[in-house]
Amino acid sequence: QATSKSTGVTLTTAAAAITLNAANLAANTKVSFTITNTLIAAVDTPLVCLASGNTAASYKVWVDAVAAGSCRITLHNDTVGALAEAVVLNFALFKSSAS
Repeated sequence: QATSKSTGVTLTTAAAAITLNAANLAANTKVSFTITNTLIAAVDTPLVCLASGNTAASYKVWVDAVAAGSCRITLHNDTVGALAEAVVLNFALFKSSAS
């Protein structure tokens, strides 16, 4: 992410490490961004987890929307203070066998 934690990310792989922008994220605040990836089908399960670059036990991250060609990731600063860290997320796409 070049400009902010809400900047969209484009991937062309089923797995990747995503380094978020080190912009400030206020206490008890969440931010979302979209991953655009032609490999994602609406029935797939994109997974995301915290990898590195963050203060331990300070964030929560989840996928909160999935559509054909994209998904939305939300990162929440779960602390009482602002954080400005280049959080690294691991992303993996589990393909569904449903049609």
